[in-house]
Amino acid sequence: MEESKNQDLIEVIMNIIINAGNAKSDAICAIRDAKKFDFESAEEKLKSAKEAELLAHAAQTKLLAKESGGQKIELSLLMVHGQDHLMNCITFNDLAGEIIDLYKTIKK
Repeated sequence: MEESKNQDLIEVIMNIIINAGNAKSDAICAIRDAKKFDFESAEEKLKSAKEAELLAHAAQTKLLAKESGGQKIELSLLMVHGQDHLMNCITFNDLAGEIIDLYKTIKK
């Protein structure tokens, strides 16, 4: 039973890492497209980045709900790594939106 809980925890953490990594990658691509003044593609990639961010955040919320419900969630290096990815993707997504807007202003 304990092995199953540990495996479930690892799966949720990996979900955070993968989706947050995808979000950050999409945000970087959105910035690169905006730099080429390809705003349609930049907006599509930013939308994809936000969707991946939501998936990562939903996985984090599962862990928060379990812990607030009394289940002890083990803190591990993998967990810290996942949280780091999530916070970075949120920052990148917010920044990408601002940079896209800046490139739009420059283009005008």
